[in-house]
Amino acid sequence: MTNGPGQSLAAAVSEATAILRDAGVPSPRVDAELLADHLLKVGLGRLRAMMLGDAPAPEGYAELVAERAGRVPLQHITGVAHFRYLELAVGPGVFIPRPETESVAQLVIDHVKGMPSPRIVDLGTGSGAIAGSIAHEVPGAEVHAVEYSPLAHAWAAKNLAPLGVHLVLGDLRTALPELNGTFDVVVSNPPYIPAEAIPNEPEVALHDPPEALYGGGADGMELPTAAAASAARLLRPGGFFVMEHAEVQAGWIAAMMGRAGMWRNITTHMDLNQKERATSAVLADQHHPE
Repeated sequence: MTNGPGQSLAAAVSEATAILRDAGVPSPRVDAELLADHLLKVGLGRLRAMMLGDAPAPEGYAELVAERAGRVPLQHITGVAHFRYLELAVGPGVFIPRPETESVAQLVIDHVKGMPSPRIVDLGTGSGAIAGSIAHEVPGAEVHAVEYSPLAHAWAAKNLAPLGVHLVLGDLRTALPELNGTFDVVVSNPPYIPAEAIPNEPEVALHDPPEALYGGGADGMELPTAAAASAARLLRPGGFFVMEHAEVQAGWIAAMMGRAGMWRNITTHMDLNQKERATSAVLADQHHPE
């Protein structure tokens, strides 16, 4: 791209939009503006106003556009992912939170509304998006989070420390045994992609860490199954469990939880795109988890 001396901001953003569109980036105009704002730090409203005048393009803009055209995730370039009301630090080694997961956090927030001091745990927290949003939006909640990857744990620590979340480095299959039977809510967005299913988007296939994507086993259900077992162990009787999954897994997960014999009110929930994105259930008063 040109980005030579004297190129206007409007011309640079327009050229960047065309470059990103040609590269197959899904939201070329928005990404071009966000990359410019990453350098100028004025906010999108002010940036768009500046583009109506003769403001110059920021130095280094062409280099950032070239990175994004190479399908490096926008969030890795800017170091920031937006999730609900939070601005999360992200980068290589941590799964970039997705907009559809915001509805999973909403299910928890709605469920605990009116509880005086709910105790909640997020299994496989990644960047800390779900746990952090709950801590931010539910005053008085005691929020715990578990993450297995040391790299992702480091990003989560940065994001969750200011929010008072209790973060542990551990395996969602075995974590927090000392707190068995004490949680009001368990939430999880575990890895769930089947082993042979390579994601379509280069940003995901090449840049999201594999351990955050693949759920184990040919069907990807090993870790989701383990998350449900851990939820049964960690919840108090009557406690609430919600788990994100792929839309094609909704029926399998509902059947798996039904067979376990310890869940009631098993419900599939749609995301904003009307896809079966999550399943919730309530732990029966009498149950016998292994």
